[in-house]
Amino acid sequence: MPLDKKTIVDAVKQAKAQSGGKKFNQTIDLILNIKEVDMKAPEGKIQAVVELPHATVKPNKVLVVASGELAMKARQSDADKVIERGDLEALAGKKKELRKLANEYDVFISEAPMMAMVGKTLGPVLGPRGKMPIPVPPNADIVELLKKHRKTVVVRMRTQPIIQVSVGSEAMSEDDLFDNVQAVLRFLEGKLKRGLKNVKNVYIKTSMGLPVKIKP
Repeated sequence: MPLDKKTIVDAVKQAKAQSGGKKFNQTIDLILNIKEVDMKAPEGKIQAVVELPHATVKPNKVLVVASGELAMKARQSDADKVIERGDLEALAGKKKELRKLANEYDVFISEAPMMAMVGKTLGPVLGPRGKMPIPVPPNADIVELLKKHRKTVVVRMRTQPIIQVSVGSEAMSEDDLFDNVQAVLRFLEGKLKRGLKNVKNVYIKTSMGLPVKIKP
């Protein structure tokens, strides 16, 4: 399914035009129906973090679990929240507080040596939400990691052969939205068994509008 820039941009323009004239900045989703994939096989289970070229209107909120120097650097780099070992120990068993963290933050980064504790404490609430922490070494460049993960999206396919992922908002230019769409398509081209030949059809949709089919 070859999708050139004009085809995608035209669909984005159409989706924006029929979004209903809402007064808020709607998100724009990319929806793909997948074909010829065995949903019971490993190929039918996709879950990966994909970095977009352009941040969406609402950058991801990133929580960092770290100790010592990495925790200090994360705070200096304006991580949205930093949890250290003592904080993590205090959260153990507090389901309400753990669920609140899982819902409030989009991306979780953990210092690798703390992953066992993180998995035990946060795993039960993060796993079902597809937000398991990303392990990083204690000497990781936290500035670059925060920059990267504030513009990532999770691409997932679980029980149905459908992928829906936010690629931006109405306020973004068509060129930037095209770049973000392309980033997701490039990932899927390398992930699906037959690349984009496994894609049955593709739609662009604003949060309150009707889906617009992208016609190759």
